[in-house]
Amino acid sequence: MKSGENYNSSRRGFLKGIAVSALVLPFLNSCKEKALSLVFRLTGTHHVLGHRLWTKNFPKPTETHHVECLIVGGGISGLSAARHFVKKGMQDFLLLEMENHLGGNSSNGENRYSKFPLGAHYLPLPNFQDKELLQFLSEEKIITGYDVEGYPIFDEEQLTFSPQERLFYKNNWQEGLVPKYGNSAKEDNDFEAFFAKMDFFRTAKDEQGNYYFDIPLSLSSDKNEIRALDNSTMRQWLQEQNLTSQPLLDYVDYCCRDDFGLGIASVSAWAGIHYFAGRKHDSVKEDRDNVLTWPEGNARLATHLKKYSEKKALKNHLVYSVQVQNDKVHVLVFDEKKNSSKTIIADKVLMATPQFVNQYLFEGRKDCAKNFHYAPWMLATLTVNELWDNASYPLCWDNVVHGSKGLGYIYDQHQSVEQLQSKKVLTYYYSFSDADTRKSRRFMYKQSQAYWKQLVFNDLKIPHPTIESQTQTIEVHRLGHGMISPVPGFIFGEAKQKAAKPIENKIYFAHSDLSGISIFEEAFHQGIKAADAIIYGTTLDT
Repeated sequence: MKSGENYNSSRRGFLKGIAVSALVLPFLNSCKEKALSLVFRLTGTHHVLGHRLWTKNFPKPTETHHVECLIVGGGISGLSAARHFVKKGMQDFLLLEMENHLGGNSSNGENRYSKFPLGAHYLPLPNFQDKELLQFLSEEKIITGYDVEGYPIFDEEQLTFSPQERLFYKNNWQEGLVPKYGNSAKEDNDFEAFFAKMDFFRTAKDEQGNYYFDIPLSLSSDKNEIRALDNSTMRQWLQEQNLTSQPLLDYVDYCCRDDFGLGIASVSAWAGIHYFAGRKHDSVKEDRDNVLTWPEGNARLATHLKKYSEKKALKNHLVYSVQVQNDKVHVLVFDEKKNSSKTIIADKVLMATPQFVNQYLFEGRKDCAKNFHYAPWMLATLTVNELWDNASYPLCWDNVVHGSKGLGYIYDQHQSVEQLQSKKVLTYYYSFSDADTRKSRRFMYKQSQAYWKQLVFNDLKIPHPTIESQTQTIEVHRLGHGMISPVPGFIFGEAKQKAAKPIENKIYFAHSDLSGISIFEEAFHQGIKAADAIIYGTTLDT
């Protein structure tokens, strides 16, 4: 959900840091201020409306509309498809979204002090060969031009400001997210060996010239011995490589939980390696480890995409039936605001919806959907009066606590040019990394306000002992199906292929879960591929 850790800077920082032997002693500030009155708010996706798909107790349609193409789902895949339609001159389309906003997991909230993400919050610099994504970033002035050698020039105010990231490890803040100080020689050697293997996988190509690991995933090599990595877990692969030092296992486990929701014991080795090897860091000559980010996270990118469906999007609309009849697609839709239903008849339909939704819309999909695992997530945005900290390394954009249950927090105002803030706004991330994601989802929705406050504060008190007394507000945001989790056998399995297959050349599917990894680039390209299939009648791959 935080959408990937900064591998290049972590590796560089590690190799630089292992030469440093001195430990920075912790310095804890004390706080004697009176505890603040805490305001708590609980939010989440509209799962109650979504669950009505189980019963389909909707009123009968009272109106009918016709459209050439209907897009169902207003996340990044649906918005990307809408952009592509407009770019190709196709204007007769309509987009439907169940929520009261567009963007899916690239959404945001806002308080009086800052915007803040409610999901994915940054985009690593794209691979140089990803021309479609580079073009989109150019259109939105995120790329301001190209230098004489053809490298894109990124807007500096949209690149992460320094300092970028820190790790609370052995009671000290350290630069970067790889543990550097206080390791044994064996632990340092394991880190160095691991990063060397990831460097190999990042640049290796097969006989056809395809990278072993690429973005989008559909460009990756089909070499059998590489695809075979999908049959075991990341933990098993690390053990086979004799990379067993606990700090390394903790680090890679954090990376997997951060991008996939599940840790190394559950995620496939192919997916785990792809995390480090899929991005090539080749679109700029310098500062290759930088990323693009905004106070509202990837909601900024969603906002750029939304303009293509302006006056063509209906929110609070739940699709509950999709059927091909007489060479047209008949779609039944519930309008929550009006408490009424309507029929939309389309020539083609693009389903930019996840498979846990599609299983209730199409016959024979439930067995397929059982193979799609979605990790539940919780985000907590805190407004704090002060963030008392030890002085070993300053507050960064990304702040991670080694060995904690959570995934750290983002300093949401980090990109603000106003460096003095009366209050600080932090967004804390937590994935329910139990392999039984259905059980975790049920557990998450049953928990009380007291439970969430205790979970957040217990984790954040490790580096910030006084944070509870300094916190003014907490907004907890729950995502029951936060992201697709690529368990062994899923990336190249039959379920994914079956779910992506069009129906009667009338209904097409696009979602990041059809690639197997929930990152912006995959959702972006899924929308484009499905839109092209509709426009040109081409086939889809995942």
